[in-house]
Amino acid sequence: MLALIDLTEKLRGHRILIAGSLLVLAGALSFFGKDMLGQQVDSVVIRRSDILQTVVASGRVETPLRIDIGSQVTGTVAAIPVTEGQAVQAGLLLIELENSEAKAAVAQARATASQAQARLRQLREVSLPTAQQNMQQAQINLQNVQRQYERTKELRRKEFVGQAALDDAQQKLDLAQSQLRSTQVQAATNAPEGSDTQIAQVALEQAQAGLQMAQARLSYTRIAAPIAGTLIARNVERGDVVQPGKMLMVLSPAGQTQLVLQIDEKNLASLQLGQTALASADAYPEQRFGAQVAYINPAVDPQRGSVEIKLNVAQPPAYLRQDMTVSVDIEVARRTKTLVAPIGVVHDSAGNAPWVMRVKEGRAQRQPVKLGVRGGGLVEITSGVQEGDQVLATGSLHVAEGQRVRTHPLPPASKPGA
Repeated sequence: MLALIDLTEKLRGHRILIAGSLLVLAGALSFFGKDMLGQQVDSVVIRRSDILQTVVASGRVETPLRIDIGSQVTGTVAAIPVTEGQAVQAGLLLIELENSEAKAAVAQARATASQAQARLRQLREVSLPTAQQNMQQAQINLQNVQRQYERTKELRRKEFVGQAALDDAQQKLDLAQSQLRSTQVQAATNAPEGSDTQIAQVALEQAQAGLQMAQARLSYTRIAAPIAGTLIARNVERGDVVQPGKMLMVLSPAGQTQLVLQIDEKNLASLQLGQTALASADAYPEQRFGAQVAYINPAVDPQRGSVEIKLNVAQPPAYLRQDMTVSVDIEVARRTKTLVAPIGVVHDSAGNAPWVMRVKEGRAQRQPVKLGVRGGGLVEITSGVQEGDQVLATGSLHVAEGQRVRTHPLPPASKPGA
């Protein structure tokens, strides 16, 4: 019996020793196996794909010009034959002011101009011919008096008449000469280049200018659309007293629709005229439409550090409205069938020396790379790796260079570290 008990105790001791040895052996295999086979990590396979780089910004819708409609004179609004939101043609009456005083001023100015015209016509048709006729009569009279004086002078030399007769003939000659000079002056002043005609001409021009001014002030009482467009604002009602400088309506001209954006100045080097874009209004995010860069402001806003750009919309959708908020993706670069990788696998991607942790012969190896276009979470790799190379994913940052690893490639659609 004692021998049986002793045998049982010996067997139990052997079992304990064997179990401990197995545990030690398992631990050693686990430690050395991990070092020999390597740590399992997620990896990404470098592949070829298309990549599109865009600059994203938000802005608003506007037409190239927005016209503030106002009055050029002070007056009372008599009629407003249009409504806000109405499409109008060029020349259509928008606002009419009370104009009885302006009409009276036009009538008065027209009468003044007619009077000045009549005065000038009188000088040309009556005064000038009369003065010319009087001058001709004075010339004939002077010739007769001159002959009479010569006869009287000859008779006085022969002493057939006295000195009194000669003096009387001299007086008549002087008077005839004076009358001729007077008619000559009168004819000269009534001539087209004469002073009376010039004064009448100036008076007519002044009257006509006054008439034009009165007509202009009358026309100011009718405020019409300068060009075709849509009335997008109205700040006036019938009976209001309006003054120059006050905005009464806002007209959005028909024509090219534009998107106005503020782009961060760091993207300025990527922007060029003619680049295409896709835009959507915040009110209709699923309905996208095309646009094209048409203007880049040469100046940078120092307060916001941004640059204003404008994009033309060739075919604006029907829902697009003035001042709508829009989101725009501007295509600044595109590559096809190029080597790409998720941007997250590249270390120091924004610095001067980007690199990836490439897996080569089962070990992690730091590999400098050169980057190109970025977009959609991907980045183009122009040198440093080849198609099919595996690089460690974002979640494997703890792996040291030279460490042996076993890779688990992530599907292309998955994000690194997912």
